[in-house]
Amino acid sequence: MAERSLDIGITCYPLIGGSGILATALGSELAQRGHRVHFFSSALPVRLDLTQPGISFHKVVVNEYSLFTYPDYTLPLAVRMAEVAQAERLDLFHVHYAVPHATAAYLAVQMLASSRAHRPKIITTLHGTDTTLLGQDAGYRPAIEHALAHSDAITTVSQSLRGETLATFAIERPVEVIENFFVPSPRTRTREEVRAELGVAPNEFLAVHISNVRPLKRIDLLLRSFAAARSARPLRLLVVAGSPFAPYESLLDELRLRERVIVKEGVREVEDYLLAADAGLYSSEHESFGLSILETLFYGKPVVAFQVGGIPEVVVDGECGLLHPFGDIEAMARSLSLLAGSPARAQALGANGRRRAETYFTAEQIVPRYEALYRRTIR
Repeated sequence: MAERSLDIGITCYPLIGGSGILATALGSELAQRGHRVHFFSSALPVRLDLTQPGISFHKVVVNEYSLFTYPDYTLPLAVRMAEVAQAERLDLFHVHYAVPHATAAYLAVQMLASSRAHRPKIITTLHGTDTTLLGQDAGYRPAIEHALAHSDAITTVSQSLRGETLATFAIERPVEVIENFFVPSPRTRTREEVRAELGVAPNEFLAVHISNVRPLKRIDLLLRSFAAARSARPLRLLVVAGSPFAPYESLLDELRLRERVIVKEGVREVEDYLLAADAGLYSSEHESFGLSILETLFYGKPVVAFQVGGIPEVVVDGECGLLHPFGDIEAMARSLSLLAGSPARAQALGANGRRRAETYFTAEQIVPRYEALYRRTIR
């Protein structure tokens, strides 16, 4: 007998970032498998298609009162989640990030319990910031531990993050690793068309960097690594920035990179730019997983990156990319130069990366693991 479809509430940040993109893709895949998915956020999540059957969006309205120094989001979110859970009889809340989403889910369940209404289970997925940043803050850590203690299941996106989480918080229940996945969109333009739009000549080697360019992404080290690379083949860098690049404009001038670096801000669909690139260049100080790196591998591009966090779980050094100790700018530059000067090596590493991505990090591999977790939890 086929198992029944589920009613699932997903709470995530609407900003361009790995957690929101993963949550949106997961919701879409779940809806395609016959489940009913309800999204909660302060704005429409990036890449969420409301025309897809089985998808609903519930906007959380935050009112500003002079009584409060800062607007409160957690309470309106909890109320909205409770309202929809009761009306739609949700089986579970799958919240991405503990702060504030797991806390809001716990409050919502408590409100439902007080009215003797149906109570959904809570599954919390940690993506990094809860552990690596807020977990180090004594003003947040007890609240995060409380939210995790009242979650019915906890997942992280890498073994690295799982280890950090267990070292940071007092958690009694198991923490399961379910990695990120990526679903490539259909290509709308050719590689040649995109490179022509960017002003990149056919003989130029184009490295790409995709991120929200926040401090942990270390754009300063990215630009310094690129500036230090030397090759007989002209080198260009494309930065696909999910937030304003303005803080780093002066560094472009300092390093004399103004004519060699292309910046595209606010891009939602990155596939065309990955198709146009020859390699990925990533300089994060910490990555819980590295979704942009996975996207780069899916398009058959080798990756040069620092060997931090969960990146080695995605990129096998020497097989589908070249990894270096954090901060070793010269090593990053040498690897970029090597790939530019050896197209055959770059293509071989890229092909290995695509095979790895398609073997381990597809929706077909990952989504059934979430479905199995959901069913175990509600049983």
